[in-house]
Amino acid sequence: MSFRPEPPYTHGTIPRSAVLLVNLGTPDEPTRGKVRSYLKQFLSDPRVVEVPRLVWWCILHLIILPFRSGQSAAKYRTIWTRDGSPLRVNTALQATRLQAMLTERGHEDVTVAMAMRYGSPSMPEVLDRLKEEGVDRIVVLPAYPQYSGTTTASIWDAVFQHYAKVRNIPELRLVKHYHDHEGYIHALRDNVLAHWDNHGRGQKLVMSFHGVPKRTLLLGDQYHCECYKTARLLATALDLSQDEYMVTFQSRFGKAEWLQPYTAPTVAQLARDGLERIDMICPGFTSDCLETLEEISMEVRHDFEAAGGKEFHYIPCLNASPAWIRGLAEIAEQHLIGWPTILTPAQREARRIDAERGAARAKSLGAPN
Repeated sequence: MSFRPEPPYTHGTIPRSAVLLVNLGTPDEPTRGKVRSYLKQFLSDPRVVEVPRLVWWCILHLIILPFRSGQSAAKYRTIWTRDGSPLRVNTALQATRLQAMLTERGHEDVTVAMAMRYGSPSMPEVLDRLKEEGVDRIVVLPAYPQYSGTTTASIWDAVFQHYAKVRNIPELRLVKHYHDHEGYIHALRDNVLAHWDNHGRGQKLVMSFHGVPKRTLLLGDQYHCECYKTARLLATALDLSQDEYMVTFQSRFGKAEWLQPYTAPTVAQLARDGLERIDMICPGFTSDCLETLEEISMEVRHDFEAAGGKEFHYIPCLNASPAWIRGLAEIAEQHLIGWPTILTPAQREARRIDAERGAARAKSLGAPN
């Protein structure tokens, strides 16, 4: 195996630390072609779909991609903004504000970057850029609070696959989960309370998490348990009784049994049972996206109202709320412990000189192919 050449202009410089915030991904545009490319990459991941590869290849390329791409593109168009995909916009803003927060808390020598597991900016692209910037220590921070083999583990796969062909591998720390982290729970609590302060409180708080096939739980995936722990901790923080909240799972795909209760039919039943107003939050999503803005706030809202419900309130994701940025900073700090993140005056001067020399060497040598 041949390994890619290293950027020569980073040798001898003071190594930098970085936090890489990784989210699931999004199409570049809400068009059939771009959505097809995104779905192909996403649904080709064996972590996402555990079906024999040949069988799944036929299903994916002959059935799903030809028919689902156009349908999904139409859904994306209903939530697309002038700045692009809400998921990408929100994640980028989180990274920008996390950078500012870490600097404010004294971590001046930490770079914060954002990448997507599927789509752009891709993880290989961002990891290569960090190397060129002299980063030799990376905390990989998934945007998924609850661990699952279908999400978090796929990020690890991508990291390891990328560095399998790299000669000089940086020091890595991988954040597995933070489903019960105090900063995350407090941010969720503040988000709900702010909504209640502005819009009043519903008869029940429904916490909808993204679903996964039930067989993953039976085979040992801890996602289901972590979702319920998050829900219990949030309910406690809000002083809710068991009758005042419930957990559901959304986004079922295919005919196999997934984690239950399913969100849409459960919400419709709540309306039929006489509940006039419910509030819904999606704690497993830290950024608003197709699954929250279209599936929940549009489709599930319609199901609730069609079944007789009067008021459906969707509580937005954490996005870049101040409480969540503080929570992210606390999580990042815990995983940065032991790495130098504050420069001495001498190191600042050395860093300035390194930057000047590096720029000169890069110009004379050229970036490696």
